[in-house]
Amino acid sequence: MLDSNCLYVKDENGNEKKFIILFTFDNDETKKQYVVYQDPQNDSGDVYASIYDDKGNLYPIESDEEWDMVEEVINTFVEDEEDA
Repeated sequence: MLDSNCLYVKDENGNEKKFIILFTFDNDETKKQYVVYQDPQNDSGDVYASIYDDKGNLYPIESDEEWDMVEEVINTFVEDEEDA
C-alpha cells in the first residue's frame, strides 16, 4: 500500500513494515510505474524498488533489463541529491 511518502509491506509472517518512499517514476518503454524506497530502521543505506499499480499494489521487478533501467534511474537520483 502506498501513501504520500510511505509504503507498508507485509512480510512472510504477516507483520507490516513501514518504508520511506524516495521517489516514483514512470517508464514509457515498459509502460509501468516504479517506486524506490528505503527502510528507515536500517542504517545500511539499502534501497529497494518495485513496480506499482494505480491501486498501490506492489509487484517484483523480474527481468535483468528492467533492473538495469531502474538502477540507472536510482544512480541518477543519487548523483542529483549529492549535487544539491
